[in-house]
Amino acid sequence: MFAFLKTNKIQKNIETFASCRALAKTLMPAFSSEYAVFPGFCDVHVHFREPGFSYKETVDTGCLSAARGGYTAVCTMPNLNPVPDSVENISQQKKIIARDATIDVFPYASITVGQKGEELSDFDGMRDLCIAFSDDGRGVQSESLMREAMEKAKSLDKIIVAHCEDNALLFGGYIHDGEYAHLHNHKGICSESEWGPIKRDIALIRETGVKYHVCHISTAESVELIRQAKRDGLDITCETAPHYLIMNDMDLCEDGRFKMNPPIRSERDRAALVEGLLDGTIDMIATDHAPHSEEEKAKGLSGSAFGVVGLETAFPALYTHLVKKKIISLEKLIDLMSKNPRERFNIPVGEDFTVWDLNHKFKVDPSAFLSKGRATPFEGMTLFGKCLLTVHNGKAVYKI
Repeated sequence: MFAFLKTNKIQKNIETFASCRALAKTLMPAFSSEYAVFPGFCDVHVHFREPGFSYKETVDTGCLSAARGGYTAVCTMPNLNPVPDSVENISQQKKIIARDATIDVFPYASITVGQKGEELSDFDGMRDLCIAFSDDGRGVQSESLMREAMEKAKSLDKIIVAHCEDNALLFGGYIHDGEYAHLHNHKGICSESEWGPIKRDIALIRETGVKYHVCHISTAESVELIRQAKRDGLDITCETAPHYLIMNDMDLCEDGRFKMNPPIRSERDRAALVEGLLDGTIDMIATDHAPHSEEEKAKGLSGSAFGVVGLETAFPALYTHLVKKKIISLEKLIDLMSKNPRERFNIPVGEDFTVWDLNHKFKVDPSAFLSKGRATPFEGMTLFGKCLLTVHNGKAVYKI
């Protein structure tokens, strides 16, 4: 963890990265009077949409967006076309990554063929081609198939990364089944649709001993289940996202930029998630960066696609609402955004770093994003923190 640094000290600190000395000297005059240097952030949950949906995002634009947010490593979810469920399909994705990525991009392979939840993907063939296995975007509904996936992942020493959602409890819902939904006659998604599958999978972890990671938790019950599983010594980690930590369902508006899955929950849930950060139950913060076209997000809460973008706002939003309000320390935030995800997924930081002006105040303007996606619940919010420079493998991948 790098502490706050004044201008006359920053050069010496950056020069500890031997390959970046010339770059640091060149860029020094552009920096403000006070700023901070952090190890490159790592997001284990992004959707770069390629191959198959490049109108939403590409590996190229996704990397640009990530680098602007201070990220030098991301893990990409498998809801693509073709789904990375075979050596042939994931190799197609990796060719695009090799050609276009400007930061480290580690693809997930799908748990099931076509993410259909009917039969396992080629775990053996893809073992060395993926960071882990996930069906994110869909929950594995079959308990027996999830057990089979866990047993196979355990034998290969790979992590199961689970989107926990019980389809039988959705009933057409699209926002949290809470006060806002009731006041505005929206169909709600109950909390049990998330924590129910987590409870099921924790029992399966006890059977199989698999390494297991839970995506984007949003409910108080999920926090408590994972807290107890950790106390019991199970190999389980989890993530949440900035919007779940900063907003509750009464902050919603009749706009597709507030629609994501899982949904923003109640104030009780938000407070439980913050408590989970403080006591170590929640291991990391990921954005679930999920860009869509303007048309797909312009149909209100009921008709818009699920998903919002987050790479370019994650650190400023969390710094403003958690660090500046003295809820967590800056060091804790960097652990949640860099150290912890890298340790869990065995992603080294190397000589990657990012430089921030923490005093810079701005209003979130999605039209200025480098991502193709524009839908963010933070639109118009006043935040602190501007990325000045992001360096990956000794090369500036973003600079002002």
